[in-house]
Amino acid sequence: MPNDVVDPTRIEALAAELRTSLGPDAVSDEPGALDRASIDGSHLSPVIAEQLPLGRAQLVAYPTSAEEIATVVGAAVRHGVPITPRGKGTANYGQTLPMGGGLVLDTSRARRVLEVGDGWLRAEAGATMIAIEQAAIRSGQQVLQYPSTAQSTVGGFVSGGSGGTGSIAHGMIHTGFVTALDVVHAVPDAHLVHVTGEETEPYLHKYGTVGVIATVTVRLEPLQPWRAFFASFDDYHDLLRVLMPIGELTPTPRLVSGDPAPLAEALPADPAIPAGRASLRAILDEASVAAATALVEAAGGRVEDVRDGAQACVKLSMTSYNHPIEWLQKAHPDTYFHVEVWGQSIVDRIDELEAVYEGGMLHIEAQQGRPIGMLAGIYRGADGVYAGLPRIEELGVGWHNPHQWYVDYEPAETIAFAARTDPEGLMNPGKLVEPGTFRTGSQM
Repeated sequence: MPNDVVDPTRIEALAAELRTSLGPDAVSDEPGALDRASIDGSHLSPVIAEQLPLGRAQLVAYPTSAEEIATVVGAAVRHGVPITPRGKGTANYGQTLPMGGGLVLDTSRARRVLEVGDGWLRAEAGATMIAIEQAAIRSGQQVLQYPSTAQSTVGGFVSGGSGGTGSIAHGMIHTGFVTALDVVHAVPDAHLVHVTGEETEPYLHKYGTVGVIATVTVRLEPLQPWRAFFASFDDYHDLLRVLMPIGELTPTPRLVSGDPAPLAEALPADPAIPAGRASLRAILDEASVAAATALVEAAGGRVEDVRDGAQACVKLSMTSYNHPIEWLQKAHPDTYFHVEVWGQSIVDRIDELEAVYEGGMLHIEAQQGRPIGMLAGIYRGADGVYAGLPRIEELGVGWHNPHQWYVDYEPAETIAFAARTDPEGLMNPGKLVEPGTFRTGSQM
């Protein structure tokens, strides 16, 4: 794909308008800024990495408020310039790559926590989840969940994420986490559009293809005394037997993760993650630590440490969900890929599942009603990745294909909705594809 796919005269005219309306420091066409705005976490997928670069920004805008986000969108639409929204750029699979060139709208400077109330918090899209959690804690509350990359922005999380630390109790982001949004549609007179309740649903996990999220209101709950809990096992099979029972403790844990020894050894060095042993890590309410200890010891494991404080818990969360695969790839560059899997069969048929791919290893998470995981294997090309998916399905395991950048949650409905909110097709081009164009996963 060519670097410049939009007429440079339109880019220059847009840049001039934005410098006038937002100030000279709010816009950049410097090569370094364009390069930084044109990458994300796509390296996590070797299938996508082989195709990079997938577009390059021609201009970057840095609005500092929700209202300025609307100003940028309206100006871009009037000049016919594609808009790719971006938070911290932690998206794993190319969701924030500017495949149509044009403008990258960096929301990370619009980062104020605007209001904290009883059971809710409202923040601008660029506020980080760790800043939101800290604001909630100061009020004696906590967010329902946050992504394993706690430095992600709240706008990026609800636009591109699915769930995270807290999902055992509260499910995914579509199950009541977001209560209201201010969004900006891609129209010439763009302004903040306030939506609440079910009206927020069409904008969640849609990569900004139906509008830019400018503010987010999330639910809060009373603060709990969380503990970072570390245990280890000689045998990964013993860990698997206790993962879901620990996840079902009361009060409900915020997180329960597990890794076989070879995968655990790729995690950041920690005396509570000893070499040569399978590692179980959890964020537990202090009231359930004793019960978790009993489960671990009954299964032949040992508790390595229990740590107090929010910082210890956030640090532990960085070893959950996709992060173990990222650490594995850092320890063994250009070696591993992963497929997302779920269902009881990932426990019951673990040996068969890990045998699907050469070097197979399963990172596992307790989740509502069923475990989920990331199956890592040695990368032998995209054909090898896809050849294993039918075998995974034969084992009764659900899977999701992470090696694509398209909106795969309600794509048909999203395309229809975008026709109303983005009539010129300028929002995050390349991310909406007709259903059936690609395989996303089984429904087990």
